Amino acid sequence: MTDQKTAKSLEVDPQLEKEFAEALKHRLTDDDIERAKLLIGHDTASKQRELFSVATPDALRNWALGVGDDNPLYTDAEYARAHGLAGVTAPPTLITETNQYAGLPIDADGYAGHTWGIEIPHTRRVRGGNAYVFERRIRPDDVVTATWEITDLTEKTTRTGADMLVITSRATYTNQDDELLATNTEQDVFVSLGAGE
Repeated sequence: MTDQKTAKSLEVDPQLEKEFAEALKHRLTDDDIERAKLLIGHDTASKQRELFSVATPDALRNWALGVGDDNPLYTDAEYARAHGLAGVTAPPTLITETNQYAGLPIDADGYAGHTWGIEIPHTRRVRGGNAYVFERRIRPDDVVTATWEITDLTEKTTRTGADMLVITSRATYTNQDDELLATNTEQDVFVSLGAGE
């Protein structure tokens, strides 16, 4: 038996129901798409200092141990040198997973990554995935810089007929000598809450 207090707590505010019903009618507009297209091709450097701007041996070892990887290439300089490296290195994701989150404000959805500030009314944002390319191992004393660029924008429709806007961006990670360390191509998908007609 459900008590009255519990039943009352499960009720939805009629105003919220009305707002949600209105949101479901929304379709992506040409203005929504044109505003997003304005960002294509613009590089944006991090506005915050990267978490690991200088790859010290301690930072490399601590990251490896922190993610549970005890590979001696990450913790033992002699072992790393015996295997052809100049010294310890780190799991490749150190630069792709720390630099994009360092010092960025957390948005309303709890995301602390690089969001471009794109807000499209009556949509939900879904992470579409990442594709990493690691060009070379990070070395002690590398100074890492991250830049971001929106590279593509594609309009699609879901199987249920809802509008979708797929935004592809690329993060590029270089060192102090402008050597390419890695790229991270990712997709953010904005799905209209309104169903197709």
